[in-house]
Amino acid sequence: MSPEPTDAVANANATLAAFRLDGRVALITGAGQGIGAATAVAMADVGADVALTARTESDLEAVAEAVRARGRRALVLPGDVNDLDHLAAVVAATTDGLGRLDVLVNNAGGSVSKPFLDTTVKQLESSFHFNVSAAFELSRLAVPSMLDGGGGAIVNIGSVAGRNAGRGTLTHSLTKASVAQLTRLMAADLAPRVRVNGVLPGAVETAALRRWVAPEIRETMASRTAMRRNGTPEDIALAVLYLASPAASWVTGKLLEVDGLAGEDLVPKDIPDL
Repeated sequence: MSPEPTDAVANANATLAAFRLDGRVALITGAGQGIGAATAVAMADVGADVALTARTESDLEAVAEAVRARGRRALVLPGDVNDLDHLAAVVAATTDGLGRLDVLVNNAGGSVSKPFLDTTVKQLESSFHFNVSAAFELSRLAVPSMLDGGGGAIVNIGSVAGRNAGRGTLTHSLTKASVAQLTRLMAADLAPRVRVNGVLPGAVETAALRRWVAPEIRETMASRTAMRRNGTPEDIALAVLYLASPAASWVTGKLLEVDGLAGEDLVPKDIPDL
């Protein structure tokens, strides 16, 4: 016997409810543009209030306006995640201003790689601080508030570059591999009350990518991706939303590759042998 239409609707609503974040508060770094901005809007769409941090206040205000247009609260907290004092202030402002903290998205990060002999310890340490240490410290500061609220979820944004070993990619690949391992180790330490997962994007058409990578190289990146296109910030935001939501309540310590099945050498490089 087929289910009654009302039963089907109720079942569908129950399934969709597992992806909602009503009454939850999410803190998102790098939230002014790209993946961070798309994630903030996606979380507002499913009922979350959001705290936004990035360096450019005008970018954050534009994202906050989009969040508020969806009937959700948005808190704008401009600053640099490299500043550890800023991280403590962000957590305090989030809990004071929005009442709780349930979800943390460590999205801010990035680095520029050079050939091996041109790479310095200072560059490595700077990249590690930005990509790994800042995410660790913000998570460490956020977890007590999550525990006070009964638990939470952390999503770290890494990169498929962390799984590869291409010539001329040392700094970026090394630090993103560290983000992946940090994710697994945090998950082990914080289970069962706080889940920790990672999203590993491939080439994503953000303002930063368009600013730093020439159109012909972006076309090459798309051609070296099995889906024959570069990703969008929304592609990544939806993966983050799943991992942050109750739908992923039995998922922790996992790294979700959202890359269109990218090839290992997305960006062509001409680095000669030594």
